Amino acid sequence: MSRAECQPVEIKGGVSKPLLNAADGYVAGFCSGISFYTAADYPELGTHDDCEGFFVMEGEGRAKVGDEEYRLDRDVCFWMPAGVQHAIKRGPRFEFVKVCWFHASITERIRRLEYRCVPI
Repeated sequence: MSRAECQPVEIKGGVSKPLLNAADGYVAGFCSGISFYTAADYPELGTHDDCEGFFVMEGEGRAKVGDEEYRLDRDVCFWMPAGVQHAIKRGPRFEFVKVCWFHASITERIRRLEYRCVPI
């Protein structure tokens, strides 16, 4: 997919550029993209029916995961199990936090793992 084909989509707290999904031939709910979280405050918490992985590419921010808050810095990688409420916001010194993400179905073995973040 070329950069021109990657059209931005508004999301809670920012804008996202979907990269791969069912239209590209991926199955079982796999999709990926890059999001730019521009909100200085947390948007409404969201959940998904599948797990979601994140990799912070640029900037700094925070992730609200259930009742916990985690610091996001460049090169931080974490994932969220299905059904866990979460939201991301940018840090005060940055215009955005740029995050690469993916959604995918998971096996029961992985479903039992806890999410991987380090509390502030």
